[in-house]
Amino acid sequence: QVQLVESGGGLVQPGGSLRLSCAASGNISSINAMGWFRQAPGREREFVASISRSGVFKSVGDSVKDRVTISRDSPKNAVYLRIDSLKPEDAATYYCAAGPNTVARVPGSMTSWGQGTQVFVSP
Repeated sequence: QVQLVESGGGLVQPGGSLRLSCAASGNISSINAMGWFRQAPGREREFVASISRSGVFKSVGDSVKDRVTISRDSPKNAVYLRIDSLKPEDAATYYCAAGPNTVARVPGSMTSWGQGTQVFVSP
């Protein structure tokens, strides 16, 4: 079993930047891909970005393309997400996730989830 704990959410002004962190513990050897999804009220969970264990393979969602950077510190069992040029539509609960595939873009590919961290974008 894998436990994921997110941090770094909060209130950010439009145009600002935010860095989210996720720390993994437990059965780390079962993890390959780690990534981020987000969900706004009344909307489906949306893929943001994912990264392989080695950090070589990355995938980024179309809605955040060119504005996000995902990185991973495997020795620390951590994954990070930086979002630049934040827009009001980026406001959501951001979930860290992990799974056995190399890179994952759909929620069903992830087997472990964090509790989420909220991001608010407002002047």
